[in-house]
Order: sequence, then structure tokens, then C-alpha cells
Amino acid sequence: MDVNMTRPDNATILMLRDPAIAVVLPAVYSLVALVSIPGNLFSLWVLCRHIGPKTPSVIFMINLSITDLALACVLPFQIHYHCNGNHWVFGVLLCNAVTVAFYANMYSSILTMTCISVDRFLGVVYPLASARWRRRRYALAACAATWLLLLAALSPLARTDLTYAVDALGIVTCFDVLKSNMLPSVATWAAFLFTLFVVLFLVPFVVTVACYTATILALLRSADPHGRAQRRRAVSLAAVVLLAFVACFAPNNFVLLVHMQC
Repeated sequence: MDVNMTRPDNATILMLRDPAIAVVLPAVYSLVALVSIPGNLFSLWVLCRHIGPKTPSVIFMINLSITDLALACVLPFQIHYHCNGNHWVFGVLLCNAVTVAFYANMYSSILTMTCISVDRFLGVVYPLASARWRRRRYALAACAATWLLLLAALSPLARTDLTYAVDALGIVTCFDVLKSNMLPSVATWAAFLFTLFVVLFLVPFVVTVACYTATILALLRSADPHGRAQRRRAVSLAAVVLLAFVACFAPNNFVLLVHMQC
């Protein structure tokens, strides 16, 4: 996405004309949709039918699957958009819905993984003291609070016309070029992006890193000789999840932060 607050410059025009976009992005989105839709439907079937939403971890996993499924369901619109020369034909409301779905997926995944890290931390470091809090109703409340926070944070995108007519190319873009009056001022746009970065990424990122670090250290300090292999697997899993969190979410959020300078 190349965001330009006034008129699209030459770099933006070249990006919109780039034939590789019409091949690479639809191919990637198609692969994601083909894998994600059946995969998450199967995951929901297993989690809800055979395991049941009885523990916080399962509830958080169900929330992740629903989030990913919602994103996969709007990908066909993005595929058509890029195959059609970055020309959006579905109107303003659907453009807003698809854009919000993309950001909601990313930030819901971040917040849910943060909830999972807190749950793991409490279960490993404070198993007895946290037992009353690691219950189904609190996990459901955490998921509901997550979505309320997301709806509030992303409401400016949902209420704004994110389409832009690029007369030089005869196309209408969807969130690739933004109107200069989309928000009251450039400062407001910068404040909006900075709030997203801090509240929905930086704070959850710090909490997740702290929780997994403390969890790994607690597992490594465990004195039980019979659970050595299990501890190694738990430490490896925590490290992999933490690495995935950084690799998957950090780059896009730092790019978003850079757009404050645009």
C-alpha cells in the first residue's frame, strides 16, 4: 500500500501500473484463501465440537480462527481489485469493510496472542494464585473487550471514504491513495496511526515479550527432573511463538508508523 495524502506522485503511479502486482498479490491472496478457509473451518469444527470452549486457551484459539476466517472471506474482493488493474468496482462501503477486515485481523491476532501469552505466564509462574482468573468467563470477556477496542480504534477507517479516483489512470483505488481531507489534518492522521501503533501493537508486543520471557525462565528454573523433555518442548514452543509474533506483526506495524511521515 502506498499512501499519499494529496495527489498520487510518480512513484505511486508507477506502483499502481506495476504489472507484478496484478500477478503476485492475487496469487498470494488466492493461496491464503484456499488454505485459510477450509483450514479455519476445520479448526473451528475441532475446537468447538470435539474439544469445546472450556479453557481460556481454547477460547482464544477459537477467536483466532474466526478472525482468520473473516479475513479469508474478503480476500476475493482484493484478488479482483488487483487483477482488475487496481480498479475498485465494489463501492465505498465494501472498500471500507475490506480495509477494516485487514487491520482487524492483524490487530485481533496480536491482542489474542497477547492474551494467550498472559494466560501461559499465569499458568506457569503463578498456577495457584491465578486459578480463579484463568476461567472461561474471563477469557470470553477478554475477547469481547478486544473486539470493542478494535471497533473503537478502527472506526475512523470505517466511517471514511477510502476510495480515490486516479484520473491519470482511469481507475478508482481502495486505500492505496488517500484523499487529503480524509481526516481533519495531517496531524490527526499521524495521531491516528501513532495511536494504532502504540495501543494495538507496541503495548501488546511488550506484554507478550515480557510474559514469554518470564515463562521461559520459569520453565528453565524448574527443578523437576522427570519433566525435562516436556520443559524443553514448552520452552521451544514459547520461543517459536514469540519469534512468529515478531516476524509476522512487527514489519507491517513499523511500515505503518513510517507512513506518519507521508
